[in-house]
Amino acid sequence: MSLIIIGSVAFDAIETPFGKTDKIVGGAATYAGLAASYFCKKVKIVGVVGDDFHQKDIDALQKHGIDTEGLQIKKGEKSFFWSGKYHNDMNSRDTLVTELNVLADFDPIIPESYQDCEYLMLANLAPKTQQTVIQRLKNRPKLIVMDTMNFWMDIAMEDLLETIKMVDILTINDAEARQLSGEFSLVKAAAKILQMGPQYLIIKKGEHGALLFHKDQVFSAPALPLAEVFDPTGAGDTFAGGFIGYLAKVGTINFNNMKNAIIFGSALASFCVEKFGTERILNLTKEEIEVRIKEFVKLSSFSI
Repeated sequence: MSLIIIGSVAFDAIETPFGKTDKIVGGAATYAGLAASYFCKKVKIVGVVGDDFHQKDIDALQKHGIDTEGLQIKKGEKSFFWSGKYHNDMNSRDTLVTELNVLADFDPIIPESYQDCEYLMLANLAPKTQQTVIQRLKNRPKLIVMDTMNFWMDIAMEDLLETIKMVDILTINDAEARQLSGEFSLVKAAAKILQMGPQYLIIKKGEHGALLFHKDQVFSAPALPLAEVFDPTGAGDTFAGGFIGYLAKVGTINFNNMKNAIIFGSALASFCVEKFGTERILNLTKEEIEVRIKEFVKLSSFSI
């Protein structure tokens, strides 16, 4: 089951209460691709970098079985760069630097070898760019998952609403769900957003887990309580990658599998925050993932 992930492949510089980094590899497609690769063996990414992006970092993606034919390398240009500083609660942060660079005029090219796509993850990018990817696929994928953020709600709401109509699953956080719907209650917000087009809605709540909505069904997934969170950067993208990677692995789309996928995505995200950048999710073992999944099951397992 082939899976395409489109999104940023970038550099980040991060400061948290636990320390700081110089430029390290980041980007939504990077985190999502690595997470998905633990479940799906045919992960293909579409993105763009400058010639400042190191070959060893591309090699690291390929070692995970990720196909990088769709990764454009722009000669004489710089990769997207973001720098941020997290506050003590690790839930809020200040953006210090954002340099779009090659992402400013990114035109996603879909290689011919990617046209067998059955699962598509549209990581956070301009809605018009997300639409372009869907339109350039010769056949509509079996499942399209879309991530977005409040920035696009502020500056490109019309394009965003058009893109939402084209996807099966939308993933956003609780503040974004409230902004998009105009409702404070997440249940009311979910009902409104589902009327916009997607069949499923995932509302991410950070350290408080995630909610899955489909018609009149609701599933609440826990978040694993961690003693230390070193760096939340990329956790949402890791969650999304683990989620769609699991669905691509099992091959059947229904509410029960969606629930399982959320747990698998949450497990991968819980690893991500334990180290800076992609360090923790680069070298996970099958046994580590299995143990972490069992921890999630214990969190919400009970009998009456």
